[in-house]
Formats: sequence, structure tokens, C-alpha cells
Amino acid sequence: MGERRLEGRVALVTGASRGIGRAVAVRLAAEGAAVAIAYGASEAAAREVAEAAAGHGVATALLDADLGDATAASGLVARAAEALGRVDILVNNAGVTRDQLAVRMSDRDWSDVLAVDLTAAFCLCRAALRGMLRARWGRIVNVSSIAGVIGNPGQANYSAAKAGLIGLTKALAKEVGGRGITVNAVAPGFIETDMTAGLPADLIERALTVVPAGRIGLRAKPSARILHPLTRAIGLHADRLRELVQVDLLHCALDLLAHG
Repeated sequence: MGERRLEGRVALVTGASRGIGRAVAVRLAAEGAAVAIAYGASEAAAREVAEAAAGHGVATALLDADLGDATAASGLVARAAEALGRVDILVNNAGVTRDQLAVRMSDRDWSDVLAVDLTAAFCLCRAALRGMLRARWGRIVNVSSIAGVIGNPGQANYSAAKAGLIGLTKALAKEVGGRGITVNAVAPGFIETDMTAGLPADLIERALTVVPAGRIGLRAKPSARILHPLTRAIGLHADRLRELVQVDLLHCALDLLAHG
């Protein structure tokens, strides 16, 4: 791959056992970062990701966590640091859906989605920023969704959580941008993952009417958008949102992780 732009860095990726998270974890390893692979359910899948990452000659750690539990989310950064020394990079990718029309949505469906998709991300950011502020260097990328930008019918909970994640990103970017830390969000459109596989066909069809390519994206593509703010040395200390509604997304994300 040439220069390994994240050599010596340590990354924590949530929701890393599949989909976008898996692609991001492996790409981070290819760029030289040690990777803590956080997962919720599938240990076997997470181990496969760890093996793929380790194939790039970096250290890895497997961390199971119920991100619906704020205490577990808050403690995940410390567990990653204990395993790999510290956390320089955080990618908040984990997410769940509980789709239903708002008038039929239960309180539990609302709170479960907000807990994982927004509250856990806040808890992880808060915990990671303590070490990043001491080091005066850090990269955070929050994986939002186009649903948080334009809204989706039947996804009031998910749309609200992902919109909140964008607001959180903007606020944190302004709080810590002067300390060598960047906080960015990416908002993928419909990407081929286990989550979107369960969505109604008519919902996907409607959503694709605003996608120039007219088709669902591949999971490898947004991983490059995510790495974009992680691999740049300077810049992007402001609250920039990348709305990823097209298919070709990959190289921007790698730069975000290296440069910010």
C-alpha cells in the first residue's frame, strides 16, 4: 500500500465485526494502526476481522460490549487502552435499528436505538477525549447516516439518533479543535450491510431515487471516507459533515483519520 500513515497509532472501532466497521478496522490495520475490535454479538465474526487485521502486522484486541449499557460503553476505552496501551483514534460505527411508524413505535424501540446510536457514542467520545487531550492529538469519526440529514419514514428513532450524532460531532469539534484533535462525521447512504439487508424493499427503492448512481453502495467504500480524517496531519478542525450519498466514498475517509 506504500506509506503506512497511521504507523504506531492505536484505534478503537465499534461495530467492527461486520459491514462498514469491519472494512474500517482492516483498512486501519493496513495503514499501520493497532486495532481494538469492539463487537456486540458475533465473536466468531470479530475474530475473523482480528485475523485479517493482524495479517497487516499490527496488534489487535477483541472487546465484547453491550453498548446499550452506558456504563459498558464508558468503560470500553479503558479496556482498549489496557489491551493496546492507549487510544489515539475512535471510530463510533456501532448502530441498531428498530423501525416502525412513529405512532406505533414503543418507548423501548425509541430508547434502545438512542442508547446505542447516540448515548454510547457520547460516552465513548467523552472517555477517549481525556487521553487525547493529554496527548494533544486524537482523531474521532462518528458514523452518522443520511437518515440523520434528510430523515426516513419509519425511522424516527434512528433518524433522530443519527441527527443527534451530527450535532454532537459539531459541538465536540469546536471544543477540542485547538488541541490537536479533530472530530468528524460521515453520513453514508444505503450501504450493503446486514442492517440494510433487513430494510423493506420499497424504502430502499425510494431512497435510491436521490442517489446519482441509482444503486446501493458497497461496504468498502465508506471505510475510505472514514479514514480520510484519520490520516491527515492537519486541517479539518471545524465541524465538517461529509454527506455520503454516492457510491465512490473510500479515499476521503482514510484521509480524515490521518489528517483530520
